[in-house]
Amino acid sequence: QVQLVESGGGSVQAGGSLKLSCVALGEKTFNKYLMGWFRQAPGKEREGVAVFDIDGSTAYADSVKGRFTISKDNAKNTLFLQMSSLKPEDTAMYSCAAVLSTGGWVRVWGLVPEDEYNYWGQGTQVTVSS
Repeated sequence: QVQLVESGGGSVQAGGSLKLSCVALGEKTFNKYLMGWFRQAPGKEREGVAVFDIDGSTAYADSVKGRFTISKDNAKNTLFLQMSSLKPEDTAMYSCAAVLSTGGWVRVWGLVPEDEYNYWGQGTQVTVSS
Protein backbone atom coordinates (compact mmCIF):
# COMPACT_ATOMS: atom_id res chain seq x y z
CA GLN A 1 0.00 0.00 0.00
CA VAL A 2 1.38 3.38 -1.01
CA GLN A 3 0.42 6.38 1.09
CA LEU A 4 0.70 9.69 -0.76
CA VAL A 5 0.71 13.02 1.03
CA GLU A 6 0.55 16.31 -0.83
CA SER A 7 1.66 19.72 0.40
CA GLY A 8 2.53 23.15 -0.90
CA GLY A 9 -0.88 24.45 -1.87
CA GLY A 10 -2.09 27.88 -0.91
CA SER A 11 -3.47 31.18 -2.11
CA VAL A 12 -1.59 33.27 -4.64
CA GLN A 13 -2.31 36.14 -6.99
CA ALA A 14 -2.46 35.64 -10.72
CA GLY A 15 1.02 35.52 -12.20
CA GLY A 16 2.47 34.00 -9.06
CA SER A 17 4.11 30.63 -8.45
CA LEU A 18 3.67 27.63 -6.19
CA LYS A 19 5.52 24.35 -5.84
CA LEU A 20 3.53 21.30 -4.85
CA SER A 21 5.08 18.21 -3.28
CA CYS A 22 3.82 14.66 -2.99
CA VAL A 23 5.61 12.28 -0.65
CA ALA A 24 5.22 8.51 -0.81
CA LEU A 25 5.49 7.49 2.82
CA GLY A 26 7.43 4.36 3.62
CA GLU A 27 7.74 3.30 0.01
CA LYS A 28 11.00 1.54 -0.86
CA THR A 29 10.39 1.13 -4.59
CA PHE A 30 9.29 4.68 -5.44
CA ASN A 31 11.46 4.58 -8.54
CA LYS A 32 9.15 1.94 -10.02
CA TYR A 33 6.06 4.14 -9.88
CA LEU A 34 4.67 6.32 -12.61
CA MET A 35 3.34 9.44 -10.91
CA GLY A 36 0.75 11.95 -11.98
CA TRP A 37 -0.80 15.22 -10.87
CA PHE A 38 -4.52 15.78 -11.23
CA ARG A 39 -6.81 18.67 -10.30
CA GLN A 40 -10.48 19.15 -9.71
CA ALA A 41 -12.22 22.49 -9.61
CA PRO A 42 -15.64 22.92 -7.99
CA GLY A 43 -18.37 21.64 -10.27
CA LYS A 44 -15.92 20.19 -12.75
CA GLU A 45 -14.53 16.74 -13.47
CA ARG A 46 -11.06 15.79 -12.35
CA GLU A 47 -8.47 16.35 -15.06
CA GLY A 48 -4.92 15.21 -15.58
CA VAL A 49 -2.31 17.92 -15.30
CA ALA A 50 1.06 16.21 -15.70
CA VAL A 51 2.66 12.78 -15.57
CA PHE A 52 6.17 11.45 -14.92
CA ASP A 53 7.04 7.92 -16.01
CA ILE A 54 9.87 5.78 -14.65
CA ASP A 55 11.88 6.30 -17.83
CA GLY A 56 11.80 10.05 -17.26
CA SER A 57 9.25 10.82 -19.94
CA THR A 58 6.66 13.47 -19.12
CA ALA A 59 3.43 14.82 -20.50
CA TYR A 60 1.30 17.87 -19.71
CA ALA A 61 -2.20 19.10 -20.26
CA ASP A 62 -2.30 21.73 -23.00
CA SER A 63 -3.64 24.25 -20.50
CA VAL A 64 -0.46 24.10 -18.39
CA LYS A 65 2.27 23.51 -20.96
CA GLY A 66 5.06 26.00 -20.61
CA ARG A 67 3.88 27.04 -17.14
CA PHE A 68 4.04 23.85 -15.04
CA THR A 69 6.97 21.46 -14.61
CA ILE A 70 6.72 18.00 -13.10
CA SER A 71 9.76 16.38 -11.51
CA LYS A 72 10.51 13.35 -9.35
CA ASP A 73 13.19 12.77 -6.74
CA ASN A 74 13.42 9.03 -6.17
CA ALA A 75 15.94 9.44 -3.36
CA LYS A 76 13.41 11.50 -1.41
CA ASN A 77 10.30 9.58 -2.47
CA THR A 78 8.89 12.87 -3.67
CA LEU A 79 7.05 14.13 -6.71
CA PHE A 80 6.95 17.86 -7.44
CA LEU A 81 4.87 20.21 -9.52
CA GLN A 82 6.37 23.64 -10.08
CA MET A 83 3.59 26.00 -11.14
CA SER A 84 4.37 29.41 -12.59
CA SER A 85 2.36 32.17 -14.25
CA LEU A 86 -0.67 30.94 -12.37
CA LYS A 87 -4.12 31.91 -13.60
CA PRO A 88 -7.46 32.02 -11.78
CA GLU A 89 -8.55 29.02 -13.85
CA ASP A 90 -5.78 26.98 -12.19
CA THR A 91 -7.76 27.14 -8.95
CA ALA A 92 -8.53 23.57 -7.89
CA MET A 93 -7.77 20.76 -5.50
CA TYR A 94 -4.55 19.16 -6.71
CA SER A 95 -3.90 15.49 -6.07
CA CYS A 96 -1.07 13.15 -6.88
CA ALA A 97 -1.48 9.54 -7.95
CA ALA A 98 0.75 6.54 -8.47
CA VAL A 99 0.84 3.27 -10.36
CA LEU A 100 3.56 0.68 -10.88
CA SER A 101 5.04 1.08 -14.34
CA THR A 102 7.35 -0.79 -16.66
CA GLY A 103 7.96 2.37 -18.65
CA GLY A 104 6.61 3.50 -21.98
CA TRP A 105 3.22 4.55 -20.68
CA VAL A 106 3.63 8.20 -21.58
CA ARG A 107 4.62 7.27 -25.12
CA VAL A 108 1.36 5.32 -25.40
CA TRP A 109 -1.04 7.52 -23.44
CA GLY A 110 0.48 10.93 -23.15
CA LEU A 111 -1.42 11.91 -20.01
CA VAL A 112 -2.18 8.55 -18.39
CA PRO A 113 -5.95 8.19 -17.66
CA GLU A 114 -6.95 8.39 -14.01
CA ASP A 115 -8.45 4.90 -14.10
CA GLU A 116 -4.96 3.47 -14.52
CA TYR A 117 -3.75 4.75 -11.15
CA ASN A 118 -3.95 2.64 -8.01
CA TYR A 119 -3.00 5.11 -5.29
CA TRP A 120 -4.18 8.63 -4.58
CA GLY A 121 -3.36 11.36 -2.12
CA GLN A 122 -5.91 13.51 -0.31
CA GLY A 123 -5.05 16.65 -2.20
CA THR A 124 -3.85 20.17 -1.57
CA GLN A 125 -5.87 23.27 -2.43
CA VAL A 126 -4.55 25.89 -4.84
CA THR A 127 -6.42 29.18 -5.11
CA VAL A 128 -5.40 31.84 -7.61
CA SER A 129 -6.99 35.27 -7.33
CA SER A 130 -7.17 37.82 -10.12
